[in-house]
Amino acid sequence: MNLIELQNQTKTTLRQAASELFDIELSQIVAEVPPRTDLGDLAFPIAFELAKQIKQQAGEKRAPRAIAEALKSKLDSIDLVQRVEVAGAGYLNVFFDRAKLLWDLMALPKTIGAEQPDRRKLMVEHTSINPNKAAHIGHVRNSVIGDTFVNILEAAGNRVEVQNYIDNTGVQVADVVVGFMHIENLTLNDIKTLDRSLPAEQSFDYYCWDLYTRVGLFYRDGRADGEHNPEKLKLRAVVLHAIEEGDNPTAELADYVATRNVEQILDTMERLGIRYDLLARESEILHLHFWERAFQLMKERDAIHFASEGRNKGCWVMPFESHTGTDEHESDKIIVRSNGTVTYTGKDIAYQLWKLGKLGLDFNYKPFRSYPDGHATWVTTTEPNAETQPEVPRPDFGGGAIVYNVIDSRQSYPQEIVRKGVAAVVPELGEDASVHLSYEMVALSPAACGELGIELSDEDRKRPYIEMSGRKGLGVKADDLLNRLEADALAEVKTRHPDLQESEQKDTAHKIAVGALRYFLLKFTRNSVIAFDFKEALSFEGETGPYCQYAAVRANSIFRKLEVSTRSGSDGVESNIPGQFERVVSDHGPSIKSFSAGKEDLDRILQSEAGDEIWSLLMLAARLEESNLQAASSAEPAVLAKYTFNLAKAFNLFYHRHRIIGEEDQTKRGVLIRVADYTRRQLTAALATLGISVPERM
Repeated sequence: MNLIELQNQTKTTLRQAASELFDIELSQIVAEVPPRTDLGDLAFPIAFELAKQIKQQAGEKRAPRAIAEALKSKLDSIDLVQRVEVAGAGYLNVFFDRAKLLWDLMALPKTIGAEQPDRRKLMVEHTSINPNKAAHIGHVRNSVIGDTFVNILEAAGNRVEVQNYIDNTGVQVADVVVGFMHIENLTLNDIKTLDRSLPAEQSFDYYCWDLYTRVGLFYRDGRADGEHNPEKLKLRAVVLHAIEEGDNPTAELADYVATRNVEQILDTMERLGIRYDLLARESEILHLHFWERAFQLMKERDAIHFASEGRNKGCWVMPFESHTGTDEHESDKIIVRSNGTVTYTGKDIAYQLWKLGKLGLDFNYKPFRSYPDGHATWVTTTEPNAETQPEVPRPDFGGGAIVYNVIDSRQSYPQEIVRKGVAAVVPELGEDASVHLSYEMVALSPAACGELGIELSDEDRKRPYIEMSGRKGLGVKADDLLNRLEADALAEVKTRHPDLQESEQKDTAHKIAVGALRYFLLKFTRNSVIAFDFKEALSFEGETGPYCQYAAVRANSIFRKLEVSTRSGSDGVESNIPGQFERVVSDHGPSIKSFSAGKEDLDRILQSEAGDEIWSLLMLAARLEESNLQAASSAEPAVLAKYTFNLAKAFNLFYHRHRIIGEEDQTKRGVLIRVADYTRRQLTAALATLGISVPERM
């Protein structure tokens, strides 16, 4: 039995006792974790809630402490509960049977989220980078939050589909096409030749990054006031119209540009361990008539109305009143402009209806990328029967029960309109089916700008952070950021482990760099503005990814030493751990389980002063599943990141305070080894959910 199951059993017993003793049905029972182990393993303030309800229902005043005393005996029937104490004015403090629970927890981790045919599907859309240039640091925060949240949902037992929306017909792609056609005067064949000839240090997405900046200058035509030249802006409108129409040379050129950028963005994300199930392209939403179908449904359900007068005259508008009175958000409620063009909000509603399985239409699909481990990423297409690789079975896409959209906080109001629009069309789903996972921007510390070679003014150097701007060319490409992190990590690895082979040094540096970046982006809550700093992220001390990785590496080193001791024939694991020893392999590496030391011997160790410290670590490690569930229910990966750091910190303290391998008391040594083993498995699992690997050494 794990800690969640034990906690649920305790709650069920208390709920039944409340009904039996006081004729009160409690829908929720709050459980708290006491600050110290001498106060118990769980604390329940249930008596205070019951006292309030008894007074409301029966007009009778009952002391919470007396209620708690009445409830106390009901918990004695739970096998893993050793004793229950009533504390203070009426808290129920529950103490677990340490020896019995230790035996239960030593079993291998259960398979979480085992396949069940009736499990509902959750959908997470993240990354969704405009395919007009390379990914930057802000995109990485989106992707890391989304990817980690997918892991969290899956660890909680959910079936999850991961989508990446590709806006391949939008303004940003049109601007790069304007650059190729009207600044560089290149045809599609010219662009393909250019792509093949680019040096290794300047990939196609990097080339488009620079070109996109030049297009911004081209539109301004050297004007000091920064205003756009209307004649040159007409080029954008012409190109955008041609892309949306499709089946013409400009659209073909745009498709090549967007596809090549998507390929290289996926390369960047693969460096971070991030993959997708489906790339849903906007071009198919247009050409497969998704919007027309959504427009029809919205009119049938009176979700939109035609404005015959006022500022939105001639437009189809969502009639929601929140945020009204502000010009800033008025345009977000327009679904179809007076010139007949569809807004982003309108297309998003159509896409959201499809994701929830309520549109009545479907995409065509074809494989886009296959990975060595068998994972495949698919892409939408207008071509029927485009599945050219029958050996790669296509999943059934769409039809999610809840859709999570990872989009930055600046899009909060448009996302609210999408949520309300979908709920108006399919009221049986309601607004809860569409969840906006918003996040704030990522900036750079002045020191990080200096390390990346970004020139700053004296005034900028005094600022706490420097904001990025893609149109101004002030930004940090994700690959450049990773390259810098890997270079800094490699220098540290070479200093610490000069005898390692170069390939091992580079692999270790890569894992450290990815761990540093992902943890830095996850440790802050989603509504926090981040100022990224290399030194802070890569530090082996403090709340960082490398610190958490190092704790797991340190724990693994204990078991390497034990294995060496056993193989050498010296006094090793098998002879020194009381009872049976069994070495098994799980998803998170070799582990030990199944020991039969006497309960009295175990109680002697676990009830001692040192036992309180050991027990505190074990209980913290056992709360991984609970922490993951909290992160899932709150849609906040920072919850799991904070837990992981606290577990790493607690293990490091445990490591320094106890002689694990050298402990002479054989029962205590067995307990220490098992608690260390359980903790490292839980820590490794927590890091894996955060998308962070554990190097062999650091």
